[in-house]
Amino acid sequence: MFALFTWENLIALATLTVLEIVLGIDNLVFLSILTGKLPPNERPRARFVGLGLALFARIGLLLGITWVMGLTQDFFQLFGHGLSGKDLILVGGGLFLIAKATHEIHEKTSPEHANDAKGEAKAPTRFIWTIAQIVVIDLVFSLDSVITAVGMARAIPVMITAVIIAVIVMMVFSGAISDFVDQNPAIKVLALAFLILVGVMLTAEGFDQHISRGYVYFAMAFSLVIELINMRSRRIEQSLRSLPPTGETGPSAPGG
Repeated sequence: MFALFTWENLIALATLTVLEIVLGIDNLVFLSILTGKLPPNERPRARFVGLGLALFARIGLLLGITWVMGLTQDFFQLFGHGLSGKDLILVGGGLFLIAKATHEIHEKTSPEHANDAKGEAKAPTRFIWTIAQIVVIDLVFSLDSVITAVGMARAIPVMITAVIIAVIVMMVFSGAISDFVDQNPAIKVLALAFLILVGVMLTAEGFDQHISRGYVYFAMAFSLVIELINMRSRRIEQSLRSLPPTGETGPSAPGG
């Protein structure tokens, strides 16, 4: 037991935890989009249940690490390119993200969908479907991090601890992030565009065309900063419009 508390394992734990949190950005964005379609009173429960099930799914992947590593072996050849189980999952998840984000953007920009949005969100199956999507996409996002974790840490308890800490952090901040995205339409569209980028990245990785996540995160962060500046600029303009014109005075006092 005490052999786990070595400097090597502690460093691996800290590194893996940071890695899981950073890689969880994709998941949090997707989570905020999905739960935003639910009634407000169901959103916290959906985030908690979805992330909780995703946590158990990730732990299951770690415990079945032999099976996960077997996914890296090529299943068949397609146009001279070997495709493994991992590649197929990444391509499937990437295409799903692209289709889902594109559909959400279409709904958001199409007036005919606006009147049906509230009624659709109240459907009983919407909650279950939302949870299912959260778990499935989390598994897609988890494949890379699980395989990376195997190369960085040798002790399964260390990997599991890192995953638990990362999911707890996601649970703590998911509400604030989801509310912020839901209350700002421009940020929501930006988040959907980010999901399309992530989908393209996952699809490319499925075909062994590696795209550094750093580029995608930098593009997202840069766009987010620009949009936050625009939001602040709009607020300042609105506050200036509410002020009386320069030189205008209020009603004179009686007898003045």
